[in-house]
Amino acid sequence: QVQLVESGGGLVHTGGSLRLSCAASLSSFSSRFMAWFRQAPGKEREFVAAIRGNGGNTYYADSVKGRFTISRDNAKNTVYLQMNSLKPEDTAVYFCAARFVYSDSYYDPRIYGYWGQGTQVTVSS
Repeated sequence: QVQLVESGGGLVHTGGSLRLSCAASLSSFSSRFMAWFRQAPGKEREFVAAIRGNGGNTYYADSVKGRFTISRDNAKNTVYLQMNSLKPEDTAVYFCAARFVYSDSYYDPRIYGYWGQGTQVTVSS
């Protein structure tokens, strides 16, 4: 059974940092394209960052580029999202996702077939 479990969310002040983790029980994890999405109240789920199976290529939304870093440890079946210089507009539930359909549209949530339950990130001003 596929399971993605996020952790590391919480409440921080503007300018603070958090590190999210996503532990995956997923076959062939080291070859899986993984991503982070987020969803704020009343808004659609939006792409945050993605990483190829070998970790060699990473992709970021413009809104987080230079502040967030996605990484992975294939030995631990875990993906991370290091978030620095957090802003109130980063407040959202953050979801980990594993790609299910091969596509170059890494920002499209429809190509991801496996999702975690989400972890809340709140940034106070």
